[in-house]
Amino acid sequence: MTTPSPTHTTDVAIIGAGPAGLFAAFECGMLKLGCVLIDALDEIGGQCAALYPEKPIYDIPAHPAIEGGALIEALDRQIAPFDVPRLLGRRVESLEGTRGAFVLGTDKGDVIAARAVIIAAGAGAFGPNRPPLEGLAAFEATGGVQYFVRRRADFAGKDVLIAGGGDSAVDWALSLRDVASSVKLVHRRDRFRAAPESLRQLDEAVSRGEVEKIIGYQLHGLHGTDGQLAGVDLATLDGTVRHVACDHLLPFFGLATDLGPIAQWGLDTVRGTIPVTPSTCESSLPGIFAVGDVATYPGKLKLILQGFTEGAMAAHAIHPIVHPDRALHFEYSTSKGVPAG
Repeated sequence: MTTPSPTHTTDVAIIGAGPAGLFAAFECGMLKLGCVLIDALDEIGGQCAALYPEKPIYDIPAHPAIEGGALIEALDRQIAPFDVPRLLGRRVESLEGTRGAFVLGTDKGDVIAARAVIIAAGAGAFGPNRPPLEGLAAFEATGGVQYFVRRRADFAGKDVLIAGGGDSAVDWALSLRDVASSVKLVHRRDRFRAAPESLRQLDEAVSRGEVEKIIGYQLHGLHGTDGQLAGVDLATLDGTVRHVACDHLLPFFGLATDLGPIAQWGLDTVRGTIPVTPSTCESSLPGIFAVGDVATYPGKLKLILQGFTEGAMAAHAIHPIVHPDRALHFEYSTSKGVPAG
């Protein structure tokens, strides 16, 4: 079988254009490594852009708070000098070859020849865990039931019911209290799996009447006509039912994730993640690296800032693959500046 001619030839193919992938592209550029960004979404940014562009992120150095969309815009500006090609709306279906000579194929027919590969696929393909409620699809179609908040302004003056006990549920309850007419937060128990500071703020918001907590209940049924949500039935384990009038239901029960074709490439995987060597972020297959949420190793923290560090380590580990006869002398960016593309 003849291998198709490459449509793109590069030093590094980066699979995933979320924060970790974008910063990996910057680090590659700083080392004068050419790269191509590939992402299944139609825009860069990964989950930051697709799920919470207006949600503040609090653990980015030098930013006490920055919205997901603003972070992606800043990362995009940072790689602008390197003119990195983006293959968006494309899913990488195949990966063949060995260290120094890989060929990747997408579902749109792209063929990318690369010396090394960085997988920055986050959680892989993702979608919401949907509650098992009758008639759910009709309310999803109208926006009565939503799993992601893209614009806070869409909920201005609305009665909002949020379901869940994790960071997303608590954070959005706090974020929407200032724009919605009312915010209610329902969870099956009075124990939330959110950051301590967020829980402190939630307790204060509840005490001021800005958020109402409904504890011991779970989603039970939807009410409305023609997909227009009018209210939600909640039920306890013993069958007690409470009706809550609302315009929108936001269930935050986590994401169903799938590595997709990546899982078939012969890489070692553990529960949907890729084990890597911590010092280089190289996977079990030489020349293939993983950074961000998809990478795992002892002591791993799933923080955006750790994904940034991993991108830098991977880029430095890739340099001798691309330039085996050229020594890399580490220099601070303040010393060398941003090299020309």
